[in-house]
Amino acid sequence: MVSAGEKDIEQGFKMEEDQNDQSNQTSPIDKRDLVYELMGIIQTISSYGEYRRTQRKESRNLVRRMKLLLPLLEEIRDFEGQIPESGIECLVKMKKAFHCAKKLLKTCHCGSKLYLVDLMIVQFKRSKKRIDTQDMELAMDLMVSLSTENDRNADSASIERLAKKLELHTVEDLKAEMVAVREVIKERRAHNAESTQRIVDLLNKLKKLAGMEETGTSDEPVMPKPLEKSTSIAIPNEFLCPITLQIMTDPVIISTGQTYERESIQQWLDSNHHTCPKTGEPLTHSSLAPNFALKNLIGEWCLKNNFQLPKKEAPTPESPSAGSDEKLLSLIKDLSSSHLEVQRKAVTKIRMLSKENPEKRTLIANYGGIPPLVQLLSYPDSKIQEHAVTALLNLSIDESYKKLISREQAIPEIIEILQNGSIGAKENSAAALFSLSMLDENKVAIGSLNGIPPLIDLLKNGTIRGRKDAITALFNLCFNHTNKSIAIQAGIVAPLLQLLSEKQLDMVDETLSILLILATHPEGRQEIGKLSFIEILVNLMKDGTPKNKECSVAVLLELSTYNSNLMLAALQYGVYEHLVEISKEGTDRGQRKAKSILQLMSKTEQIPY
Repeated sequence: MVSAGEKDIEQGFKMEEDQNDQSNQTSPIDKRDLVYELMGIIQTISSYGEYRRTQRKESRNLVRRMKLLLPLLEEIRDFEGQIPESGIECLVKMKKAFHCAKKLLKTCHCGSKLYLVDLMIVQFKRSKKRIDTQDMELAMDLMVSLSTENDRNADSASIERLAKKLELHTVEDLKAEMVAVREVIKERRAHNAESTQRIVDLLNKLKKLAGMEETGTSDEPVMPKPLEKSTSIAIPNEFLCPITLQIMTDPVIISTGQTYERESIQQWLDSNHHTCPKTGEPLTHSSLAPNFALKNLIGEWCLKNNFQLPKKEAPTPESPSAGSDEKLLSLIKDLSSSHLEVQRKAVTKIRMLSKENPEKRTLIANYGGIPPLVQLLSYPDSKIQEHAVTALLNLSIDESYKKLISREQAIPEIIEILQNGSIGAKENSAAALFSLSMLDENKVAIGSLNGIPPLIDLLKNGTIRGRKDAITALFNLCFNHTNKSIAIQAGIVAPLLQLLSEKQLDMVDETLSILLILATHPEGRQEIGKLSFIEILVNLMKDGTPKNKECSVAVLLELSTYNSNLMLAALQYGVYEHLVEISKEGTDRGQRKAKSILQLMSKTEQIPY
């Protein structure tokens, strides 16, 4: 199944490819922006840490292979000439592959273990030979555990081995897995129903082994109910709701002409979706028109085949899940209360719930919590503003909600809080802008809505935490070429240089990284290329950490490539001996950069003898 996020990515790539086809040449800056994005993805997947045990070897191998491309990307970035269109097309295709790899690695890092097992089953079926003994054992345990032939229960020993291999043998492990499985079901909706049912069945077996109830708990993943049909009756596909795959009892037509079960499509609309679930087309309106013709056909078919339509079951007040949902719905309703104290208590509680786990964030978003939270951003109460922007920050962690938050016009309000809010609200607003700016369209929006100057102000005058939030957001925003110019003209260079002179060692690498991005812009090179800054770079090469030295050399190389006078200034500050040392004993990247500068010096006959 291709998720909505993957579709958005594919559409983005198609737009980029169309733009590339329309131009005969791509400037070095455009090329660098693309390369920086690829390098950023590698940096992200490098931070994931440990992976699921059953995919650990393959995940590490994929990360290693992607890291091997770093030297190539750096060479492309530093190349001064024009890259042919075929080369740019390859980079765009690489970007698409990198995004897919990132999604896979993220799943292997923190996604559902049983979903990964399901993927492995497909691979086992494709493989003709398995020479790894552990793979063979795992394959056999999977086949036995998933067996449903003759209604036999899976061999308990196989399930126990599988539980240990997957590290799903404690109640805590299984509760976390249930949350992850629910995310898989939500993403897939009704697609791949057989595979999804296989995951839920295996989860139930593992829960039974751990002494947990298989069904009836509030934590149980919600699967579409199985169709009530006998083995001899096949329900016509046009009678099934595309969302639940259940036979429809109240079919309605939406603006795209597609028909859905009323309850299912209403839940989709109430979750702030504005597209057709089946086609992805935008909805021109949210009205639902009863499909009486289809309803009559379904009724006639049921009568002819003696088929009983399923009855709708409403959750009882005693149901734990119903009670929990009612409390959350009540909190969301209280966000729009006319009483200040009620609003404050509700937004405080929702902030806490949104921080706890992905399941709570999903419920808050699906129950329509995002619009009232955005409305509270402009409320004339500093604590309510801070809680609201922090709750939205927590919700934006999930990729699918970034667009929902942006669509509600939250960015202008967040920028307003960044300018005039309390200290805590400013810090969390900066972090929220960083999270939202992971979407390229939001990078453009934040820059055009004047969101960069208040981030620079926070970089100048904020607390240590505020400065870190600001520099992280600015780093991400400056991947956009227009935003580089905006940031430079807004005075970003001065506070960055001030950070280096203050020797904030825990922020040196971040500061140098953003300076390296700015150095790819002509205005940035002009602002950065001051003698005081060159002296700071040389001192960092002398006394900094290995990473400090690596970043300093990279910035000096970028500057010196365009201005040999800066290289001469660095020589006067004694950079040569430090470059020689780094070229021999520095990090891999540091060695390459140092050697490149030494070669550049040699060509311009500026090496001191």
